[in-house]
Amino acid sequence: MSKFKKYNLNPDTLVYEEVREGRAHRFFRLGWRAMLSVAVAALYLWICFGVLEMEPPKTSLLKARNARWHSRLAVMNRNLDRCDEALASLEMRDEQVYRTIFGMNPIPKEVLNAGFGGVNRYNELEGLGRSNELKDTYIRLDGLVKETYIQSKAYDEVANLSKRAGDMASCLPAIPPISPVKGTYRVSSGYGTREDPVYGGARRHEGIDFATDVGRPVYATGDALVSQVSFKYFGYGNMIVLDHGFGYKTRYAHLHTINVVEGMKVRRGECIGTVGRTGKTTGPHLHYEVRYKDASVNPANFFDMDMSPEEYAQMITTAGESGEAILDPNYRHRN
Repeated sequence: MSKFKKYNLNPDTLVYEEVREGRAHRFFRLGWRAMLSVAVAALYLWICFGVLEMEPPKTSLLKARNARWHSRLAVMNRNLDRCDEALASLEMRDEQVYRTIFGMNPIPKEVLNAGFGGVNRYNELEGLGRSNELKDTYIRLDGLVKETYIQSKAYDEVANLSKRAGDMASCLPAIPPISPVKGTYRVSSGYGTREDPVYGGARRHEGIDFATDVGRPVYATGDALVSQVSFKYFGYGNMIVLDHGFGYKTRYAHLHTINVVEGMKVRRGECIGTVGRTGKTTGPHLHYEVRYKDASVNPANFFDMDMSPEEYAQMITTAGESGEAILDPNYRHRN
């Protein structure tokens, strides 16, 4: 008997006889089995994905790969956070320490925070899901690279200027503008708010007034370039402004005589004029100012009036022995 044929036992003849099915019956049986298989498969899929919420293998594989990439992005962003903190520390040290010491202007924030111009660099990263996490990471990385480059150039600038630290030490206005011999002067007005001696009322006084005799020598408080000389009958009267570089300037006002001209280089301890009473004044005195980055600062923070006259005299002698002040050929004299 063939296993692909169906036989029934005939009780009369006791012989197995082949059962012959009609074509319609055969198709009906095959169709019923197919529908039953589809129903069982559908029930299985419903139980797996509807009830048990299982995922197809390919979806699980893609999700696993996606999770690994997001983990890598999270690690990268944590590393970028640490780099941001380190760069912020370098920027703070550069701006508040090094640039302050050397009188340099801070790097403008718009330069540090400027983006990349031109076409959209991140078009291909748009719409990748997870709130454009990959695009945001790329933007952070590009910004960090740009800021690091700018900060490295800023440190190069500081390094170059630090090579002139010796020049800076001699340029700072670090000595009194007059010889500190006791009994030959008095501080008639200090730095800060005071009552105006001519017009009355509270006014800000941006320097220190040394009341002393007319004709007493006035000395440069640091190596500098004479940036302004003026002769007036009001205000500061006869006045000298020295530019010491590194953001520092000093002003010497109400002078009787002036020994320098604009564009001249002078050394610390060199006599640049004499005390007078020109301009708005009630008596002979020297008005002395120190300005840093165009803002007035207290001159008393830069010198020691208790230094010995002998030490001060030695500095003046050293300046005198160095030679006469010379005119800077690159300076364009004011008209």
